[in-house]
Amino acid sequence: MTDRTVAVLAGGLSHERDVSLRSGRRLSSALRDAGLHVEEWDVDATLISRLTGNRPDAVVVALHGGAGENGAVQSVLEMLQVPYVGADPRACRRAWDKPTAKDELARAGLRTPDWIALPHAAFRDFGAHDVLDALVTRLGLPLILKPCQGGSALGLHVVRKVAELPGAIVGCLAYGDSVLAERFIEGVEVAVTVLDEPDGPRALPAVEINAKSGLYDYAARYTAGLATFHAPARLDVAAAGAVADLALSAHRLLGLRDVSRTDAVLTPDGVAHFLEVNVAPGLTETSLLPMAIESEGARLGEVFAELVERAVARG
Repeated sequence: MTDRTVAVLAGGLSHERDVSLRSGRRLSSALRDAGLHVEEWDVDATLISRLTGNRPDAVVVALHGGAGENGAVQSVLEMLQVPYVGADPRACRRAWDKPTAKDELARAGLRTPDWIALPHAAFRDFGAHDVLDALVTRLGLPLILKPCQGGSALGLHVVRKVAELPGAIVGCLAYGDSVLAERFIEGVEVAVTVLDEPDGPRALPAVEINAKSGLYDYAARYTAGLATFHAPARLDVAAAGAVADLALSAHRLLGLRDVSRTDAVLTPDGVAHFLEVNVAPGLTETSLLPMAIESEGARLGEVFAELVERAVARG
């Protein structure tokens, strides 16, 4: 297809390193099948020297968590004027911080479960017991707890009883410095990939998620057999349109670019509720973005090869 050299950045030092390496390997193989020359780079302190000494035509960021999604790597690439696939640093920061993303979308009129974000210090400074009591009084039970930043559902907990709250808070804070407590919403969990095309962003068919444990956590995401998926999701036309519109709105409002994946819950009344958005979605064998692409009869490598060409054209 082309003689372009593409560097796929993966690995790194975040909690999601292993998943990122799996994503990087799969994407690299797919891009090679599409005719590109691909180099797989495990990101470390040599990144800048490698970029300057062995400059690729473009970079695809397959880093999950930390520097790959909070805008740090993107800032380095922009400083060095290396074309890359994905959102710019400012958009990455807005999407990376879950309360920030939820606040922006809620102010724009999109539905998202009611929430409270609390830094670690709040439990110490204001008394953990009193904070937890106030939290339950405000949001009720059940709750979803997760780190305010991060992905792969690390630190995710569902809390149905007050007695479960302290352990869930500790488990959540093992992966970040702040906790997002969100009202649990019953419904169909879906993920919607958005791709930028010449005529604008387009939502791919939603992927429906059914975790056997009832919670789509880290194990369910990356262990074959712990979740089943339907691609496309088993939704009627109106419901499919609602989740597609939600994902497109998140993509546009947060200023995302090239590719994103929005996670949402569709309630029985047909309302789509925004959960979070990912700027570097997983590309492993059990990841949702490749399922969405394949549900249309397309190929992962060809889709990303087109995104690479768009990145090179941007300069």
